[in-house]
Amino acid sequence: MDENNEFLYVIVRKVARKTSDHRGVIKLIYLDYAATTPIRKEALDAFVQASGTYFGNPSSLHDRGVEASDVLEKCRFIWAEMIHGEKDGIYFTSGGTESNQLAVMSLLAGNRERGNHIITTEVEHSSLYNLFKQLDDDSYDVTFLPLNERGVVDVEVVQKAIRPSTVLASIHHGNSEVGFVQPIDKLGKLFHESNIIFHVDCVQTFGHIPIDVKRTRIDSLSISSHKIYGPKGTGLAYINPHLKWRSQVEQTTHENGFRPGTVNVPSIVAFSVAGQLILEEKKMKTDQYRSLRSRFVQRLHKELPQVRVIANESDQLPHIIGLVFPKVEGQYVMLECNKRHIHVSTGSACQVGMQSPSRTLLSIGMNEIEAKQLVRISFGKDTTETELMQCIDVFKELVLENSVIYD
Repeated sequence: MDENNEFLYVIVRKVARKTSDHRGVIKLIYLDYAATTPIRKEALDAFVQASGTYFGNPSSLHDRGVEASDVLEKCRFIWAEMIHGEKDGIYFTSGGTESNQLAVMSLLAGNRERGNHIITTEVEHSSLYNLFKQLDDDSYDVTFLPLNERGVVDVEVVQKAIRPSTVLASIHHGNSEVGFVQPIDKLGKLFHESNIIFHVDCVQTFGHIPIDVKRTRIDSLSISSHKIYGPKGTGLAYINPHLKWRSQVEQTTHENGFRPGTVNVPSIVAFSVAGQLILEEKKMKTDQYRSLRSRFVQRLHKELPQVRVIANESDQLPHIIGLVFPKVEGQYVMLECNKRHIHVSTGSACQVGMQSPSRTLLSIGMNEIEAKQLVRISFGKDTTETELMQCIDVFKELVLENSVIYD
């Protein structure tokens, strides 16, 4: 065994011992499924099998390459069926961030003659929010719309924001911090009638809410594998094949010029398996999440009424619960929960370091102090009621230990 392999062996052994010790003594409770999900066994098995069988480069012309290309095209067809789109509009990427950014930039580059005005919201995922901030400083004029008191974009406000120069609108389907769901059907109809390209970030909603790009007039969307129990580093962008777009890197050949780099066929196979399974389980899991949410919120209201639940029950992802702890930052609650082996978050995992005010909470009218008090609970297919009740027990401990905080 050479020096490098020995180093890796030691690291793996340490991780294995640490995991074994934890499992033997402490039950870890994971309640951060909106940030990422563990890869499911079926997807992992598919990845391993495809890695050994379809390892060829799908751009190669020999038999191994053709085999990999055939599998890739089958996955493209499967995903087109799952979102009710067209196969030629599916482009596989490294995940939600790249899907969002490449889709938007490629569409803008291909439609410069249609205008330079963009409509979006104040609460988009950072992959788009930061991109639009940059575009607003460059050659585009970007309108950032707020949410109303119910946490959704007001369609009438959107309509008033439309200009003759509006080329693209980008509005997320489901909010990653508190789970608000936007009126995509109404927005799609509005933008279609106004001849505006409509991009939708569906990273948080695929597998939870039915997505039909033709019925809802979605021109472009993004989906991420690791949010649906697939492997990390994989996702897709969909662009209506009847729309013009332009490659961001000239002479790009992979994915029909959409994205450079060798296509990760085994990961895409696993992603496709995860997608099919989450849709098969959707009805059962949605009912389960609603039941878990109801029990969690009922007990929280009863035993910790000072903790505010941020929700809009009629337009809400049931597995994401936004909480505001008065007079204490969410990051403190998150760290104290972590000490007690419960993993929650303070919002989007793409925002690290010192906790910033939640853009979602600011948009619905909270001040900066309140917007730093966000704690997000998000559960998945393996979450149990017992785990959620233990989480509330920990919240109660924190309140008792810091009773001076609460009047």
